Amino acid sequence: MGRQRRQFSGEFKAKVALEAIKGQHTVREIASRYSVHPNIVTQWKRQALEELPAIFSDGRARREKEEGQDKAELYEQIGRLKMELEWLKKKSGLSD
Repeated sequence: MGRQRRQFSGEFKAKVALEAIKGQHTVREIASRYSVHPNIVTQWKRQALEELPAIFSDGRARREKEEGQDKAELYEQIGRLKMELEWLKKKSGLSD
């Protein structure tokens, strides 16, 4: 029988990574305290540090993307309404 892999929550990984980033204890001490392998602590720390800048920059990019989508939807709706208006004008005989 093989060993089962343990699953860790994102919250748990973040807690361990943050402790490793603080540097108040060695990786081995942290690994021992949380019963994980030191390589895992190092991996989570590295992942957290690599992804940290994206947390702060994604907000602006996400807002800009959403605003762009909103604009596209509004222009599409305007186009549909113009077509409907022209159709109604033709049907009613009120053409320009």
